Amino acid sequence: MATTQLSSSAFERLQAEFHDLTTRGRIEVAQKIETARLMGDLSENGDYHAAKDEQGHMEGRIRELEHIIETAEIIEGGDAGIVSTGSIVTIVYEGDDDSMAERYLVGHMEEKVGNLDVMSPNSPLGAALLGAGADTWVEYEAPTGKLRVKVTKVETA
Repeated sequence: MATTQLSSSAFERLQAEFHDLTTRGRIEVAQKIETARLMGDLSENGDYHAAKDEQGHMEGRIRELEHIIETAEIIEGGDAGIVSTGSIVTIVYEGDDDSMAERYLVGHMEEKVGNLDVMSPNSPLGAALLGAGADTWVEYEAPTGKLRVKVTKVETA
């Protein structure tokens, strides 16, 4: 089974969300469904259908969280200045000006920090960046061919 690499803070946040949804969340949705049932005919009851939709979305999120938590591998930050899972990396594509640099968090989507885009360490670019340091060029295979990017900065998230 594939593991999901997470920081300890993201893991704890996901556990708290899972606990909240499986306790308070389920109770609230069940109450909404019961209240809507008391209104009569369910076939044309918008409140009932909305509550059932909410329940479906919540149960989907619970299953997703359960899988992530079960397969989680807690990682600690890597060496300073070296791209690893959990690093914030600034890159610029070959031929672009430094003002066109892009910043990414390398990690799982659940690690999202602020407004940074998240790049999977399993993606072609993410895998190529792992282990690179600042002022290093890396090459990766894109659908349009090989691309080169320069790592301009590596930060700890």
